[in-house]
Amino acid sequence: MSASTTPAQRHFIQALSLARAGGEVQLGCYVLTTMAMQTLMRGFASEAVDMAQGAFNRAKGQAVPRVLAFTKLTEARAHARENDSRAASRALTASEDLLGQPKEDSGDEPAWIDFYHHARLSADAAEVFRDLKNPKMALTWNQRAAAMPTGVFTRSVGMRLAIVGTAHLQARDLDHGLELGNRSADILARVQSSRAKD
Repeated sequence: MSASTTPAQRHFIQALSLARAGGEVQLGCYVLTTMAMQTLMRGFASEAVDMAQGAFNRAKGQAVPRVLAFTKLTEARAHARENDSRAASRALTASEDLLGQPKEDSGDEPAWIDFYHHARLSADAAEVFRDLKNPKMALTWNQRAAAMPTGVFTRSVGMRLAIVGTAHLQARDLDHGLELGNRSADILARVQSSRAKD
């Protein structure tokens, strides 16, 4: 990874230190997982795998299943970027299993992890299989993901259209792929986001 530290990384490191000082294991797990996601977005998939696995191992037995499930999702995404389909599928299955644990086994879930549910897993799984160049699985997972209204999650909708459009192109469905790609470009043109531009 680059020797220079970005402002976001400095904030993450400070948050991680504060979580550790406060004995907040699951918050520390979440912060490290989010750092892994940022590392992945910067193009360092191998480091992201290590960070996600470290977060999981440190918090296992202390964090609620939903927090651990998000960690496994991030690991799956990083493995997919490394083109390791077996490891990605294992991590994705682990995430789904953790999310499926009965509520009574989950303890008190912190409100900050409410965003991670089966529909979010499905949307990210579509991206995992797009990265693995498995369009059939990407499109199957996308059908399970919840629809997102454009006005509320503009960047997310635009990015998901790009992912699904790419999966259609991988499946040799040129017309559908181009239609979704054009819709994605129209939506993302209104968003200020380096990730969306990439």
